[in-house]
Order: sequence, then C-alpha cells, then structure tokens
Amino acid sequence: MSHDQVENLIVHGSESFSQNTEQRFPKAEASSSVQPSMVQSSEPLWKRAPTRSLSGKPYADFMMLIPGLRDFDTSRIKEIVSKMESVLKHYEKDIILADLNLKINVLWVTLEPHLGLTTEIAALIHHVIPEAKLVSQHTAS
Repeated sequence: MSHDQVENLIVHGSESFSQNTEQRFPKAEASSSVQPSMVQSSEPLWKRAPTRSLSGKPYADFMMLIPGLRDFDTSRIKEIVSKMESVLKHYEKDIILADLNLKINVLWVTLEPHLGLTTEIAALIHHVIPEAKLVSQHTAS
C-alpha cells in the first residue's frame, strides 16, 4: 500500500482496503516477486465477500479487531499492513478475500475451509501484530 493510499484512508475516512487473492496472487505466477496490492472499495463487505465456491462449497471466515488502528500514525499502519500481507501471502492458495477496514479497525478474511486453518492464520497475525484480536470465526461444516 502506498503512502498516499494510507494518507487517503486516514484523512478522508475511506471505508476499507480489500484484497481479492485471485487478483493479488495469480496462481500461475506465484513467486516472491508478486507484490500484493490493496484496492480501495466502497462496496459493503456483505456484497463483496463470497460465501460459497462456484461448486457451492461454503467458505470459512474470521474477523480480527485491531483496537485504535485508525488512530495509529501512518508509518505504524504501513508496518501493520505489511505484516498482515506477509502472513496472508503465506496462505495465498487458501485465502479468497482479505479486507482491512480502517474505519472500524477490523480485518476480515474469507478462506477455503480446512481444519484449524482459521485459528492458525489468526494466531500468526496476532503473533506479528499483538494488538490484533480474534473476535469471530465461522468454519464451514
């Protein structure tokens, strides 16, 4: 995320940045040179976040709260986003959508359902960003 994007989020109160892994991490070109990008979106999350795969299989998801995130200075926000992207990139084959909403200090992640995966990813995010707290998760049955 560029400095201007962070500034725009803070100054103009933009709703969120969203990451769709199909666009961020092209399957055919997955390499260390692929740089995740966050695209600003004004659509409500419930309209953007998929709930099922094309075959009808339900996705899992989780939400993490990062208290005070919107009030952090620009460099700290950039550091947090970078750490999140590092964790999410490690699981790129399983993550469908990741959305960081600075207005409400929330990270939302939709992913393929695998036993223990939501807890594992949330724990890693918490490990690199201790302020991030898991507040909700839904695992498809």
